[in-house]
Amino acid sequence: MLKASEIMTQNVVTIKGFATIADAVKLMKDKGLRALIVEKRLADDAYAMVTETDIVYKVAAFGLDPKEVRVYEVMTKPCITVTPDLGVEYVARLFANTKIRRAPVVGDSGLLGIISISDILHKSDFVEKPKAVVYENQIQEAIANARAICAAQGATSAGCATAWDIVEELQASAAHQRQIKIEKSAYETYCEDNPDARGARDYEC
Repeated sequence: MLKASEIMTQNVVTIKGFATIADAVKLMKDKGLRALIVEKRLADDAYAMVTETDIVYKVAAFGLDPKEVRVYEVMTKPCITVTPDLGVEYVARLFANTKIRRAPVVGDSGLLGIISISDILHKSDFVEKPKAVVYENQIQEAIANARAICAAQGATSAGCATAWDIVEELQASAAHQRQIKIEKSAYETYCEDNPDARGARDYEC
């Protein structure tokens, strides 16, 4: 899975909260941007963002003078941020759940970039490597591996139990990704034919 840091836009344009909306609009036009990150005033301050939607909905819609309205009056603060190591799939899920279109990428050293739905659409590999398919392939490989280990070491062996733990972790991740409930895990199916395996794990199937 690609990470946020691999598809984000690194050249981030920022603006001060006390700048005018007219300044923000000019900067957006000059740089061809739809959003600006608002600079933090203090080290422990939160990041903020001002978008074209903020400006249109909160300034233009009310006929306010952009030269008189300040960025801090219309910006969103704190804004949702993502870590550079967050998988693109989870960035997309975050965007879907919160109805946002972009977010700053923030690491230990501070602001690293910005990631948007356009980045996900044009730079990620979800078309070539859909996560559901990747998970299914990994699950089938893990099941085959678990059965092979159990056949070699025995259904009640620690190695067998560990192998099925890996299968169930993959199945749980796949179920969460697809937002479905697992009716019967691969381990439960295995236990039907190998009831002795039940006692090899800390919990029963």
